[in-house]
Amino acid sequence: MKKILIVIFILIPFYSLSAEKKTTFTLEKFNKAQEDGKVVVINSWNKFCSTCAKQVKILDEAEGKFKNVVFLSFEQNNEVIANLLNIDYWTTIAVYKNNKEIAREMGLTNKDKIYSLIKKGI
Repeated sequence: MKKILIVIFILIPFYSLSAEKKTTFTLEKFNKAQEDGKVVVINSWNKFCSTCAKQVKILDEAEGKFKNVVFLSFEQNNEVIANLLNIDYWTTIAVYKNNKEIAREMGLTNKDKIYSLIKKGI
């Protein structure tokens, strides 16, 4: 009985913090957005990362507010995308414009700071 309770108390918090996100990044989407002159915000995340879950919530909200910005994301264990973008860590948010990286931060969970990062590309 103790083992069952321990498993429940360990797994439930991780499950509840897991980021409900899918990889939306493709090279085609990224290149098309850049060709169209759009600002692109890329977020790397991990399913069981509580910081990532906080970022996902804020970035989902930002997607509705920043209409001319393309938001793309990928799970950090996708080494092809991580290597392509030179992103080594979860919780990285990178902003691109005109085929150049404008800004990059890791671990931000403050809405104002994330919005400020996005605005660097606008």
